[in-house]
Amino acid sequence: MGDVLVLQRGFDLPEKDRRFGAYPVVASTGTVGMHDKAMAQGPGVVIGRSGSLGGGQFIENDFWPLNTTLWVKDFKENHRRFCYYLLKSLNFSQFNVGSGVPTLNRNHIHPILVRLPPIREQRAIAHILGTLDDKIELNRRMNETLEGMARAMFKAWFVDFEPVRAKMEGRWRRGESLAGLPAELYDLFPERLVDSELGEIPEGWLVSCVGSGFFVTMGQSPPGETYNQDGEGVPFYQGRTDFGVRFPQRRVYCNAAKRLAEEGDTLVSVRAPVGDINMANEKCAVGRGVAAVCHKSKSRSYTYYFMLNLKSVFGRFNAEGTVFGSLNKFDFHNIPCAEPPLSAVKLFDSTMSSIENRIKLLFDNIELMCSIRDALLPKLISGELRVKDAEDLVGRAL
Repeated sequence: MGDVLVLQRGFDLPEKDRRFGAYPVVASTGTVGMHDKAMAQGPGVVIGRSGSLGGGQFIENDFWPLNTTLWVKDFKENHRRFCYYLLKSLNFSQFNVGSGVPTLNRNHIHPILVRLPPIREQRAIAHILGTLDDKIELNRRMNETLEGMARAMFKAWFVDFEPVRAKMEGRWRRGESLAGLPAELYDLFPERLVDSELGEIPEGWLVSCVGSGFFVTMGQSPPGETYNQDGEGVPFYQGRTDFGVRFPQRRVYCNAAKRLAEEGDTLVSVRAPVGDINMANEKCAVGRGVAAVCHKSKSRSYTYYFMLNLKSVFGRFNAEGTVFGSLNKFDFHNIPCAEPPLSAVKLFDSTMSSIENRIKLLFDNIELMCSIRDALLPKLISGELRVKDAEDLVGRAL
């Protein structure tokens, strides 16, 4: 490896010393901020040195690698993105030299024997894997945009009460449309806000609590011997370690689960920490660290965005000075909220259906692309699979 590239430890930059600018500050787990100065030229490659080992990040532009990372100081005229995939193909846990905190020493990496193809093949391998990664990133960005649109609509309707305010201020009149407010929705919202113990809420809406509007199933962890990784039973989720960006990741199954969530239910972490949110994309079991939530109208999108909007409320249960925050069913049920009429909830769900379907389709595509990339990576790096065969496979997948 030392003949292919040279790794160097990153640089200290405490958060208090960062000045917002154009250059990403890169830690072992990803970008953690921006700074007005760079210490490494892009495109560059970073791996985790401390805390989180290896992994690999490809940084397009100039950046500041933190001291929890190792970055490639010299590529020795090899293809930079190929070097990124070469490092990603290695299991660095075997080189952990830390005691309490996992730590990676570059002097243990440089002597590793690796297969180095000629530069032309390096470019081809990087192009194949990079095409998949670029498609994955594009889909992720599209999903962020779509979910941002959905969050904005939920906030406008059910938090800021924008339709009611637009009526009160004369900006929305019968037979007219506003952005996000077509004329046919006019009669769905009242024409004034009234005082309540929660502050101003639309006239006719109720001061209520979570337990009044939602079914909440608190998870329960069955005996350890009922778990398996062979696909027997249903996927079993216990909290943050299982949660993904939007949908949980399968890690273990359970064949004796009693507390179940249905596809489309919102999953909320209720222990250490409280308030992480995912959506069940299939029938699954929930352990003691998770609650499954669904609005009593079975409105899935409304439930998901409602729970996301409770983030600050959930944060109060992550008590300062305690090791584990927790939220029990009684406290969950008694979180106060404004309860809109059922017609508004159902209309929000129907309005969101096309967006939600698109988000799910994009996530399925991301999962497929990731599985293809992860299968091709070691085979291309080792030479087990030829470039032409991989190109044909990726071409069919795309």
